[in-house]
Amino acid sequence: MDILHVVQGYTPAVGGTELQIQRVSEELVSQFGDRVTVFTTDCYNAGGFVNPRAPRLPVVCEVINGVRVKRFHVVNLAGPLLKPLQWAAFKMNLPFNEYLRLWYSGPHIPGLSAAISDFQADVISAASFPLLHMFKTLSAGKRTGRPVVLIGNQHPEDHWGYQRPMIDAAIREASAYIAMTRYESSYVIGRGAPPDRVFTVGSGVDYDRLAAADQRESRFRLGLPQNSPCIGFIGQLGRYKGVDTLLRAMTWVWQSAPETCLVIAGSQTSYQDHLEAIMNSWPLEFRQRVFLHYNFKDNEKVDLFAALDVFAYPSLYESFGIAFLEAWSAGKPVVGCKRGAVPWVVQDNMDGVLVDYQDEQALAAALLDLITHPDRARGLGDAGRKKVAAGFTWPAVARRFREVYTSVLST
Repeated sequence: MDILHVVQGYTPAVGGTELQIQRVSEELVSQFGDRVTVFTTDCYNAGGFVNPRAPRLPVVCEVINGVRVKRFHVVNLAGPLLKPLQWAAFKMNLPFNEYLRLWYSGPHIPGLSAAISDFQADVISAASFPLLHMFKTLSAGKRTGRPVVLIGNQHPEDHWGYQRPMIDAAIREASAYIAMTRYESSYVIGRGAPPDRVFTVGSGVDYDRLAAADQRESRFRLGLPQNSPCIGFIGQLGRYKGVDTLLRAMTWVWQSAPETCLVIAGSQTSYQDHLEAIMNSWPLEFRQRVFLHYNFKDNEKVDLFAALDVFAYPSLYESFGIAFLEAWSAGKPVVGCKRGAVPWVVQDNMDGVLVDYQDEQALAAALLDLITHPDRARGLGDAGRKKVAAGFTWPAVARRFREVYTSVLST
């Protein structure tokens, strides 16, 4: 099968969707012998879509682990000008505000539509909303009469990003829609998507690599204390991820368990200044218990998860939350929030603990309970590990993706 994936970023760009498309593409090549090509941007992250001065990747064609990758240059000179205009239109609910939001966020990729139209693929797939390339891909696929599968990765509680009638219309026009959870499936069906064209496939992780790591050796490599409880956040340092709530919660944790260390790991963003300002306001004994690990390499991720006793991910919304799977693969208990798709991924008190969003006292209580009751923590982590092994490895997820692609070819 000839497959074209269109995605906003691809390794070494970092992000959940970026990782998902990379690993699914590689599995389709290795498992099934499919010919997979990826059209993507020269941006490391979404900041490059609106900031013309952001660092860029080379605009090249290359083969990465058997997948052909073509990067396109992104332009958006109007981004800074559109930012206040689109936000004001959104707050006032003006009828054209969804178009302003779309043109503000981009990515604007000259030549992408023509390249998709010219490319000989059996199936075209694009991820993720609310970005402009989703609509360009759908239009090019329809124009050339080929099936288009949309992978939304939607966060319904993010109204600025996803409350857009144009997204609902695009899903109705697509050959199929891939959702990460039943929560997302129910959401898009409730907004008019044909139920028989919506498929829930989930996401995956490199289970074997994460499961094999040794905590003691990982802590040694990372320079972390061997005998102290360790709580960590590993992910994008974005505003909605709840890292600030975790920092506030830790001041409660340290009152009862002062030896506990905190690991914060993720790509550097402008939001880190806010987080570091919080930490700089703390007394020295708190700051000495924090270990910052910015811009970690992929092979360091295994050590980061292995080093933890508890993984905290108190975000406002997730389309799935691959980080939960990564923590479970390492046998770690997880703490998340009762928001968005997370309760469809984490079963409260069965394989993790859920608390209210931005409730630092409840988060602190959950973290303290897990670090002071290691048997309970171990049981939750083991339950999560079994869940991942049963259906959330990349080979299993890629098979489900391919089943969707095969189904649209047969209709």
